[in-house]
This record gives sequence, structure tokens and C-alpha cells, in this order.
Amino acid sequence: MEFTASQIAGFINGKIIGDENAMITGVSPIENGETGHLSFVSQERFAHYLENTKCSVLIVSENILQDKSYPSTIIAVEDAYLSFQILMNLYHQMQGRKTGIESGSYFHPSSEVGEDVYVGAFSYVSEKAKIGDGSQIYPQVYIGKNVKIGKNCILYSGARIYDYCELGDNCIIHSNTVIGSDGFGFQPTKDGFQKIPQLGNVVLENDVEVGSNCSIDRGTIGSTIIGKGTKIDNLIQIAHNVKIGQHNVIAAQAGIAGSTVIGDWNMIGGQVGVVGHIKIGNQVKIQAQSGVNNSVKDGETLYGSPAIAAGEYRRNYVHFRNLTEIVKKIDKLENNSKDTTNE
Repeated sequence: MEFTASQIAGFINGKIIGDENAMITGVSPIENGETGHLSFVSQERFAHYLENTKCSVLIVSENILQDKSYPSTIIAVEDAYLSFQILMNLYHQMQGRKTGIESGSYFHPSSEVGEDVYVGAFSYVSEKAKIGDGSQIYPQVYIGKNVKIGKNCILYSGARIYDYCELGDNCIIHSNTVIGSDGFGFQPTKDGFQKIPQLGNVVLENDVEVGSNCSIDRGTIGSTIIGKGTKIDNLIQIAHNVKIGQHNVIAAQAGIAGSTVIGDWNMIGGQVGVVGHIKIGNQVKIQAQSGVNNSVKDGETLYGSPAIAAGEYRRNYVHFRNLTEIVKKIDKLENNSKDTTNE
């Protein structure tokens, strides 16, 4: 890529301080800046890089700039981090989307494919499946029967979308993720565990992204639902009939058991475990490796296993770290009490 500082400022409504014709041909992290590259500084703790970076152009949050000259051309904006993300998305879009059907892919005669769709080699599109306009289906993707995929979705190589599942617009599914695998339903009998048929599906609403190597199970009856704008990291298990609301973020290796209902705008840390049949409210924060076994009210921050209020956990943990000394003191007090009684 090749842009001038002036062009970049135009994309993000920035104010140029320095040479508006400064040319950039790449991007660098601010710690390892290179001549001809673009980077950004959004926080005061990184402001010292403004004095010594080799980057030719910097996007900088205006609140950390001082009234002095800098060696790089500065593009001043309200929020440098947000502006940089806007640029990266624009650049990604400029790379162009693939179109056309590669040889080796299979389409059932009853399937429907929209306009400007790309389907890579050795992908399989089953009967009555529908793929919306502009979607990108990379090689070796499986799309089951009656699957509905919205507009401008991206399914990376190795993704598997089982029968009757539905994806809204602008969804992204990364490699080796399975949408619609059977829920973990078995009935104990005298002869062993009898499988309970899983007859539901999975519904992903608009703008959902699911990382690689995830499993989202279909409902036993009804749907497992992932709400609009929710972002799911890699290596995550979501069980049957879970209902997840809008704009949640769930970090890697989390597991959510069946029929749990999760509200909107929650943040769930890595390796969190959530039991089934509970309700988690809105704007809840669950810190990494917590185990949640009870319903959670709106706005709470949890930590620990079983998870409790984070502040309470930290206060108790101080005592836990000193538990050996506390026990010694209690034993000493008890011994002193016995000695006094004997006298």
C-alpha cells in the first residue's frame, strides 16, 4: 500500500501537523517503527515514542500532544486507537473480495447462491442451502441442508455448518469451527446412556464472529442463539439451547453449559466455566478461570471458583495467602487459653 499523510487524514478526519505529503508504504508497532511506516499512539504511557520513533507518520490522540515539534508527521485525532482500527478496516476492504466458483466445489441442484459470492474448491453445499450476496466460502467448507447464510459472511477453510442452522449478515466463522453439532444429551438407562436426538438448530444473528476450533451445539428442541454483534474467541464450547444476547465478548477456552441465558454487553474471560440452566444479566464481567454456578445480576464483576464478587474474592484471598500463619496464631491462642484454665 502507498498513501500520503494527507490521504490518511482524510479517511479519519484528522488534523495534520508536519508534512502532509509524507509517504507511507506499510505499518509498524510503535516500539519497532520503520521509516516510511505508519503507527499510532493512543495512551500517555507510550507518549515517549513520539520523540524517537522512526515511523514517518503517526496517528496520535490529541490529548497527549504538546505544543512542540515532533520528528514524525502527526495526524491528530480524538481517539488514535479507534482511528487506526478504522484505517485497518478500510485497507482490508481495499484488498478486494473474491468472486466466482472454483472447480471441485459441489452444489446440490436445489441450493441457492446469491450474487458476487465466492466458493472455494472442494466446498460442499447441500440441498436447499442458501448463500447470501457477497459471502465468501473458502475451500473445504461444508454447508448442510436447509442452511441459510446471510449477506457478506466469511466462512474460512474447514468450517462446518450443520443442517438447518442459520447465519445472519456479516458473520465470520474461522477454520475448523462446527456450528450445529449435536447437543450433549443422553438418558441413563439400565443398558447404558441412550442418545437423545438433537432436533433443533443454531441461529447466529448479524455481525457475529466465531473463532477457530469452536463448537456451538444445536438445541435439543428449538434453537441455540448467539445474539447480534457477539464475538467468540477460539476453542470455545457453547452447549445446546444456550441463549446469548447482543454484543458479548467471550475469551478463549470458555465453556457454557446447556440452557443458560446470557444477556447483553457481557465480558467473559478465558477458561471461564458456566453451569447450565442459570441466567447471567447484562454488563457482567467474569474474570478468567472463574466458575459460575449461580445466576448473576446486572453489572456484577465476578472472580473465583465458585465465582463470587471480585472485591470480596480479593479480600478473602489476602487471608487465604496467610492461612498458615493465621492457623498458627489460633492454635497459640487456644493453647494459652488451656494453660490459663489449668492454673
